[in-house]
This record gives sequence, structure tokens and C-alpha cells, in this order.
Amino acid sequence: MGCYDCCVRCLGGVPYTSLVATLMCFSGIALFCGCGHQALAETERLIETYFARNLQDYITLAYLIQYFQYIIYGLASFFFLYCILLLAEGFYTTSAVKQTFGEFRSTVCGRCLSTTFIVVTYVLAVIWLLVFAISALPVYFFYNMATTCHTIDELSETATSINQLCIDARQYGLLPWNALPGKACGMTLSTVCQTREFFLTYDLYIAAFAGAGITLLALLTYMVSTTYNFAVLRYLGRKGIGTRC
Repeated sequence: MGCYDCCVRCLGGVPYTSLVATLMCFSGIALFCGCGHQALAETERLIETYFARNLQDYITLAYLIQYFQYIIYGLASFFFLYCILLLAEGFYTTSAVKQTFGEFRSTVCGRCLSTTFIVVTYVLAVIWLLVFAISALPVYFFYNMATTCHTIDELSETATSINQLCIDARQYGLLPWNALPGKACGMTLSTVCQTREFFLTYDLYIAAFAGAGITLLALLTYMVSTTYNFAVLRYLGRKGIGTRC
């Protein structure tokens, strides 16, 4: 066998679906965790500066943001390790590798391992679907805020009731109902929307939302890959190509 034929066969044994899913998962988690962490810090700064005057009004929010930032650290570590395991499982069960080297045996442990990855990945996909939906909430809040500011800017020269256009952080559960002022209205709100903190936080939440979507797509791709791998292992097991553990 020549070097060229050997390289072609080795490349044919690469689990490209798992490899693509791994790259997507890494990039999605990096976006979600990195941008989400910074967006939470910027949100705390916005609330402290423009929506609350007393520390006690947003102290609970500050603690929640801190806890979520710790959770983000754990998510990044967990998904990094889990994606590596899924990629290794993809290499282990790729049909091209089995056909190339002829040394693979469909074992009971191999099928159990693939089943475990299918179940865990499915559960993670369901949970991450919820995370994806929740990550859309801050984007919705800042979108409403930007839309209200745009309306204020358009009406500022012709209307005198622009002070009735407000964004109330208390309505979104960010602050308690007794927080003062708790909301920003009229030109004050328009000024907030023109600050660097607002644009930065808005963009960071959009990036985190996109990262959550990419991660969800990666998990769905993993589900397809691991299900296919399990089907191949089961087929080989029925053919009697090794059932040792």
C-alpha cells in the first residue's frame, strides 16, 4: 500500500460529522459563555447607574448575576470535556475506521457506551433548548428598549408627551416594585440608549443568543451522529462481528 492510499484511508476514517459538531459546540459555547459573562456584568452596571439609586434595590440582582457567572464557568468546562468525549466516541465507532483496519469488534460495552451518549446528549439538547429560549429574554428587553428610544427620538420635536414612554425594569423582574426610580422615561431613556454601555450590552446579548443557538445545533448534530454510530454497532452485533466486552 502506497503512502497516498494510506492517507486516503486514514482520512476516510475521520468522523467528519462529529468533528463539525465539535467545532460548532466549541464556538457556540465560547460565544455564549464569554459574551454572556460580560453582558451580565454590563447589565449590573446599567441597572446600578440608571434604574436604581439604592444598593438594596439591586443587591439581589447582583448576587444572581454573580451566581450565573459561576455557572457559566462550569458550563464552559463541562461542554469542553463532553465534546471531546463525543469526538472520541465518533472516532471509535466510525464505520470507515472499522472497514479500513479490520480490527474493530462490536462489543457490548461499545453499544452501551453509544446508548449512554445518545441519552445524555438528548437530555442536554432538551435542557439547552430551554437555555436558548431564556437567552432570548434579555435580547427582547434590549430590543424593546431600543425601539422605545427610536420612537422618542422621532417624536421629540413634535410631541410633548414623550415622558410617558418608559422602560420599567421592575416589570421584567430585574428590580423589586419598591425600587426607585426603577424606570427611565423620555429623553432620559433616549440618553441611556445612546451610551456605550447600552450598545455593548445589547450586542453581547445578541452574540450570546447566537452562541446558544449554535450550541443547540451542535447538540442536535451530535444526536444524529451518535444515533448512527449506535445503529452501526447494533448491526455489526447482529452480524456476529464480536460481542465481547
